[in-house]
Amino acid sequence: MAEMKKGSKLKNIGLRLVKFFKEVRSELKKVVWPTRKQLINNTLTVLLSCLIIGAIIWAADIGLAKIVDLVYLK
Repeated sequence: MAEMKKGSKLKNIGLRLVKFFKEVRSELKKVVWPTRKQLINNTLTVLLSCLIIGAIIWAADIGLAKIVDLVYLK
């Protein structure tokens, strides 16, 4: 009897996995994928934004380090 329950559980898990992947495939068919031009444009926008924010953080770090040096070393 215990063996039947084990087999039943494994079968149930297998059926649930199959159902899950069928639903994933169905949802992926609904996705509107970006065109090549949109993808390149969005990628460049993200990279430029990262560079600008990185430069701002870098400048703030240097400025604050100078302020700390002035306050604590003199």
